[in-house]
Amino acid sequence: MAVNPAFLILILTLLLGLQPFTTDLYLPALPYITASFDTTVAHAQLTLSVMLLAFGASQLIWGPVSDRYGRRPVLLAGLGLYALSAIGAALAPAMEWLIGWRLIQGIALGAAVMCARALVRDLFDDPVQSTRALSRGLSGLGVLACISAPLGALLTAYLGWQFTFVFLAAFSFAVLLLIAFRLEETLREPRTQSLRPGRLVHTWAGILTHHTFWSYALLQAATYGGLYVFLASSSFVFMDYLSLSATHYGIIMFSMSASYISGTLLCRRLLLRVSIQRTVVVGGAFALVGSSVMILLVVLGFTSLWALLLPFYVFMIGHGINQPCAQSGVMGPFPHAAGAASALSSLVMVLGSFLIGLWLGQAMDGSPLPMALGIWFCGIAVALFGWGFAARIRLPAAT
Repeated sequence: MAVNPAFLILILTLLLGLQPFTTDLYLPALPYITASFDTTVAHAQLTLSVMLLAFGASQLIWGPVSDRYGRRPVLLAGLGLYALSAIGAALAPAMEWLIGWRLIQGIALGAAVMCARALVRDLFDDPVQSTRALSRGLSGLGVLACISAPLGALLTAYLGWQFTFVFLAAFSFAVLLLIAFRLEETLREPRTQSLRPGRLVHTWAGILTHHTFWSYALLQAATYGGLYVFLASSSFVFMDYLSLSATHYGIIMFSMSASYISGTLLCRRLLLRVSIQRTVVVGGAFALVGSSVMILLVVLGFTSLWALLLPFYVFMIGHGINQPCAQSGVMGPFPHAAGAASALSSLVMVLGSFLIGLWLGQAMDGSPLPMALGIWFCGIAVALFGWGFAARIRLPAAT
């Protein structure tokens, strides 16, 4: 099926960009939400970790459903549910209600992101082509991530934290209309047996016993884990520990996203010259160096804004290199089960992030040390999985 390349990148940008909007937009509001509901930091962070857990787990259902009925109907259903949950979150009267609506929002987000990755696999058989397409979409994601926190800071400062969710509702509904009127179905051969329990188990078993899947799924989980640590802790570190305003924090998040975009651009340049395997080696080096410098500076007592930010910029360049390779890599061997492979890799990713979030909620002590320690651990894991596993795997072309 021929799809206009510019339109494909736009769709990928909007669908994949819904994830940083969901996580980043309300980060400047997180301390205000904590104070508004008179709750603890650990309780407030559940709005992020529960959403991510639902995001990953829901894809176990969304993936096979989209393999059976197509990407388009799943996208329409997911985006509609997302808009509804965002409105519910804006009207939440208590923290428990907010957590519940965020759980539903995570379920809906799973449909959008999983289908975005799967439609790339539908359209490109060659793993290098699919990786480059995903890299372009993830560059667009980076642009949306750049504006997420500054926009969230402005909405919070002038209208209140509830309007961060009002914006999410309006954005998701606009994307729904674009999908409804412009996007054709990309799934060429629906798998009519994909929802049968026996077939589901067989498909999942085939994916989960494939060494290529685990190599790239663990790489994806490790690199996202470092970002998750930053997302879950940075608003408290920068706004409480360093006494920065919500607006200044939004600018910091803007700059962090810019470093991620540079990583995706570097990824595409590397793929023109070297293999995916060598590309992840470079990404692993950035992750390990950035995270190691950060923990070293914090342990030595250097906890200024730039001592924390500059090393994380380096980590995020590696994240921009590794994410497109990992997301393409997990689906490469499974052309007829791309939705299921994408779903399982996302589940691995968010389970890791959920466990990190539980640890981080208990470890946060008002200092930057837990944040730096968590990012360092993830940087070591990125290097381990990138150099030790993914770099040794050659992705097969679809047959």
